[in-house]
Amino acid sequence: MSHPSELWLQRYLAVRRPVEVSAWVLACGLQIAANSVVVITDVRRARLPFEPWEIVTWEASSNLMWLALVPFIVWALDRWPLRWGQLRRHLPWHVLASGVCSVIHVGGMVALRQAVYAARGQAYNFGPWLDGLAYEALKDVRSYAMLALTILAYRLLLWRWQGEARWLDAPDPPATAPPETAAEPVRVLPPIPEVPLLLSTVPERLLVRKLGKEFLLPVAEIEWVQACGNYVNLHRQQHDYPLRTTLAAIEQRLDAAQFVRVHRSYLVNLAMVRVIEPTEAGDARLRLPDGSTVPCSRTHLDALRLRLNAEQAPPIDKAC
Repeated sequence: MSHPSELWLQRYLAVRRPVEVSAWVLACGLQIAANSVVVITDVRRARLPFEPWEIVTWEASSNLMWLALVPFIVWALDRWPLRWGQLRRHLPWHVLASGVCSVIHVGGMVALRQAVYAARGQAYNFGPWLDGLAYEALKDVRSYAMLALTILAYRLLLWRWQGEARWLDAPDPPATAPPETAAEPVRVLPPIPEVPLLLSTVPERLLVRKLGKEFLLPVAEIEWVQACGNYVNLHRQQHDYPLRTTLAAIEQRLDAAQFVRVHRSYLVNLAMVRVIEPTEAGDARLRLPDGSTVPCSRTHLDALRLRLNAEQAPPIDKAC
């Protein structure tokens, strides 16, 4: 019988995307309502000449634009993972991305407010654009950081819930020696020479520890591998199993005839590729049997096609 937490996990994964979208929409709605009540109360206390509909419009326009920017922030976190070894290289890109978000946020926010004011026969004045952009940018960088931290925390929680993988030949922590007693002294044995791990051996299975249980994950069933922070995600049947290693390290251990690099953050199982969908930018999306897609950069696309032809894989649809 499956563990209750496992059943809940299966149910959640089946509706994961709708739940995630609903959670963002609900959080946005609660933010609009809470901020509107607070600002309306402050305006009434200060006796400022603003109507409640104006305040609701301000809050709704700002939060709706941030809601629309969530996919961009998710893309930025995938494009420039925030891992310890790459913070100095990737953090500046996120600062730039926060600036781009700020410009889009302000532009969309002002457009929405002007539309609402025009519908009520009034005009909305944002004020001097340079001053307004500078003021909003100070707040928008913090908003970007908070949203990014929320996404990273959610991903970490989901990874832990789904279980963590490790190599079968990875050494276990050394056991603590029993305390010496007077009745039975401990005999000191000569040291046993260490046997080095054969890290070059191609593994057939990995061990996954999850919810107090352990099971084996066949490497051949892994559909793709994605670099995420200090881990790589092993994707299999809509599950992501985190493994504490780097993409370069796992690429050396996996069978090069089965797994190939298709992106700076992705390896893909050649046997799982069903469709190559080129994009206008020159790269492509690889569609797998379950309908999911993996990005393929232009630098790896030609090599991937040659590998597929050389391996004489099943017919591949190429939507050229």
